[in-house]
Amino acid sequence: MNNAFKREGKKYAIPGFRKGKAPRHMIEKMYGSDIFHYDAVNDLFPEAYEAAVKEAKIDVVGRPDPEVVSMSEADGVVLKVKVAVKPEVELGEYAGLTVTKEAKNVNEADVDAEVKRMQDRNGRLLTREGAAENGDTVDIDFEGFVDGKAFEGGKAEHYSLVLGSGSFIPGFEDQVVGHSAGEEFDVNVKFPEEYGAAELAGKDATFKIKLHEVKYKELPALDDDFAKDVSEYDTLDELKDSIRNNIKTNLDKQAEQKVENDLMDQVITNMKLIFLTPWLTAASTSWFRTSSTAFLSRA
Repeated sequence: MNNAFKREGKKYAIPGFRKGKAPRHMIEKMYGSDIFHYDAVNDLFPEAYEAAVKEAKIDVVGRPDPEVVSMSEADGVVLKVKVAVKPEVELGEYAGLTVTKEAKNVNEADVDAEVKRMQDRNGRLLTREGAAENGDTVDIDFEGFVDGKAFEGGKAEHYSLVLGSGSFIPGFEDQVVGHSAGEEFDVNVKFPEEYGAAELAGKDATFKIKLHEVKYKELPALDDDFAKDVSEYDTLDELKDSIRNNIKTNLDKQAEQKVENDLMDQVITNMKLIFLTPWLTAASTSWFRTSSTAFLSRA
């Protein structure tokens, strides 16, 4: 109790005393005689709980559920603790189980898609001298207005937007296409009815745009030189073979894992579990501090 007071007493303000300087009996008089009881119990719980588990010779899983039986400064504290233990398992049929392994072949479209991703990652952005096209990256300033008034969150400067990415509301990006760097223009759109901001949902809006720069991505040719630049292989065919083998390996692993899971499902279905829920009673027990807030709290 004294340790709990020294640690926790600083939190309480008592008229006539500086915060943290009030004597223990004054805090107990104002807040209740048991004000420090639960803090003391929390300090005491771990050691006694571990001893009780050891004495009971049980294999505990999960968090204990303590209940205060009695508690006083004179007589100490008795807690009854409910704990979950590992169940006894009665193994059912496990031999001769069968499952079907699904063999999957590599889809060449997946190989081509991975090559395309590698090509895209290794592309370089170049300045476009002319009108923006779908797929281009534009650098824009914008400010949005509804009913002639600017709305919160509708303004940005030097925003990088990939046209055709669908990042903005429908119709916005389409109206930027065809404009060139240096132009200022309006984009007129309608917010979707299901738009996240209720005050904008379904509203007509005008965005004032200033287009600073247009860039397009130049993709490398898919040839043997590309394979040499992005991998350890000398030819594009070798690179594709490597991708194909990796995909096949992953498909095989997934199939093996599914076989294992399906077998385990059958084993578990055939098992019988006997759960025991013992109660421990320990004097002056204590509780592990698993967070900044003690598990036991005053009612």
